[in-house]
Amino acid sequence: MSAKRPQDLVFTLYGEYLLHRNEPIWVGSLISLLHPFGLSEGAVRTVLSRMARKGWLDGQRTGRNSFYDLAPKGRRLLEEGEQRILHPSWDGPWDGSWFLLAYSIPEDVRHLRDRLRDRLAWLGFGSLGNGLWISPHDVEREVQALAEQLGIEQHLECFRAQRVGRDRPEALVDRCWDLPGVNERYADFTRHWQPELARCETGIPSGDVTAEECFTLRFDLIHEFRAFPLEDPYLPRTLLPERWQRGTATDLFHALHDLLEGPADQYVDGILAAAPSVPAAAEG
Repeated sequence: MSAKRPQDLVFTLYGEYLLHRNEPIWVGSLISLLHPFGLSEGAVRTVLSRMARKGWLDGQRTGRNSFYDLAPKGRRLLEEGEQRILHPSWDGPWDGSWFLLAYSIPEDVRHLRDRLRDRLAWLGFGSLGNGLWISPHDVEREVQALAEQLGIEQHLECFRAQRVGRDRPEALVDRCWDLPGVNERYADFTRHWQPELARCETGIPSGDVTAEECFTLRFDLIHEFRAFPLEDPYLPRTLLPERWQRGTATDLFHALHDLLEGPADQYVDGILAAAPSVPAAAEG
């Protein structure tokens, strides 16, 4: 697995394995679970502390033991990500209309501009340039919530529009999104993980693929696949190119994920079972 930022690894661990567990996690368990991915004990403690200061995690301490749970901000992020990664909603009828968003954010709060751009890409927007973004989806509710969260309602204007002109809509798509690049990354994903699916289909039932290996494979699988919602705008079928590779990659992802899920969860259960008791205040 290529090197990744420690914070991204923690988000993957919580999002894939710990999101639906109902109690804080002992730091020793987190150290053990992140060790296979190249994080030392010191690195884990440092990134957990930083994420708590940023409001992603809640840290509690009892005696010498520290525990971390998702803060509301972190839980919302991961729940939204889980829905978009595992159950994206995109394959509906399209009436040919576009949602347009224009923004003009002052230079003294340019950091909000960067955050807005990231979130617009997550929502499937494409950039026409000069602060104008478009989407074929009805994302009014999501945009309103985003504007309120960032406190930039006064800097946004939104419209619904129909495109006029003789150009094929695919020409507009080519201008706003790099679908060939996304398609190639889907194909790369399939080429990389297809041998692992074949190996696990026989290796898991026979015991040749251990529960610990299932844990690391599933971690790497979701860590790689979770990048696609940031790249793929989930356009309507009529706007997609021929031989679109998302379906093949997604089917492979779900097949391998389902194979790995049970043994990997058992491995995590074993790690968590060795932890000291959660402090009573943290349980509440």
